[in-house]
Amino acid sequence: MQSRAVWAAAVFLCLVLPAVAIAQQSSGQLQKKIDRNNSLIGGHKARERVLTSDITSQTKRIGGLQSDIDRLSARQQKLQTSLDAKRAELAVVQRKLRSERARLTRLKARLVVVRHTLAQRLLDLYKAGDPDLISVVLNADGFEDLLSRTEFMTRISRQDAKIMNIVASAKRDATATEARLDTLEAKEAKVAAAIESERDEVSTVRVGLVDRRERIETARSTKVALLRGSRERRHELEDDVADLRDAQAKVQARLARLSGGPATAGPIKPGQGGLIWPVNGPITSPFCESRAWESCHPGIDIGVPAGTPIRAAASGKVVLIQGEAASGGYGNFTCIQHTSSLSTCYAHQSRFATSMGASVKQGQVIGYVGCTGRCFGDHLHFETRVNGSVVSPMNYL
Repeated sequence: MQSRAVWAAAVFLCLVLPAVAIAQQSSGQLQKKIDRNNSLIGGHKARERVLTSDITSQTKRIGGLQSDIDRLSARQQKLQTSLDAKRAELAVVQRKLRSERARLTRLKARLVVVRHTLAQRLLDLYKAGDPDLISVVLNADGFEDLLSRTEFMTRISRQDAKIMNIVASAKRDATATEARLDTLEAKEAKVAAAIESERDEVSTVRVGLVDRRERIETARSTKVALLRGSRERRHELEDDVADLRDAQAKVQARLARLSGGPATAGPIKPGQGGLIWPVNGPITSPFCESRAWESCHPGIDIGVPAGTPIRAAASGKVVLIQGEAASGGYGNFTCIQHTSSLSTCYAHQSRFATSMGASVKQGQVIGYVGCTGRCFGDHLHFETRVNGSVVSPMNYL
């Protein structure tokens, strides 16, 4: 009988110990993958912070450039309006100048006709043989001087003289108007050229700013794409970590089963900060770990098999018990108030072992580990809260 027991024990060891070793190796490999992925996730987060900072800076620069572009566009439009007005004024002056030049041409032609008529009259008088007239003609320095001589003017028709004076006066007026319009045209053209030059300079600066803005926008678009890709990859890694933790929890549960029977509470493990550990097991997810569905994990996850008894971390009063439907992601959820400010909470329980309003002692079993609510494997989610706000349990354990 004794030899049969020894034989059975030997067989058990031969079967169980290799399985335990394999499971432990598998758990260790999973933890390495989790650590590696967490490291990659940390790298992605650091990169995302840099990219986000760069994108924010570039967005501010683009906003500043756009303000300058808008200001220059308004200035360019104002200059264009002034230029259009000056060009319109110049066009009016040029039309008047063309009209005066045409009038001057007509007057010059008229004056030629009048002069020719007077010359013909002079010739007729000369042929008449008047000696006084010959003397006037011979002593004149030219046609203009001839016209001014009283002796000659008294011999020609008063009407011819009047016409001559009118035409000559009109010619002088047209000449003066042409000179004035020439000066005004030059002035208007100079002002228009100055406005056009300033408009072109503003346009050149504006085009340069637009080019800078577009280059910064292109760089920002590239970084936005990199940021999007980094976030997508990080979320994939976070999902992988969740799957790996699920697999690790299953391996640890298998280890617990191989190691000897039903789950037990195990020895009480006192902490450094006045609380005891509610279960004995490894931390599979630390406090404030970032996940795809939350930026800060509000407690710690302790990997232990389903059915493991959960102990109260300290004496106190049960102030909250919620079933899976009421608590949402927490599953079966219990909170104990220990002092006026400190409380602890226990999530994902398979079932409760206390009731609302009950007074519990430190180390008393209040429930059992499970995987209710948002859960990827059997474990205890443990929280510490001060005045209702979550704090790291490691400060009290």
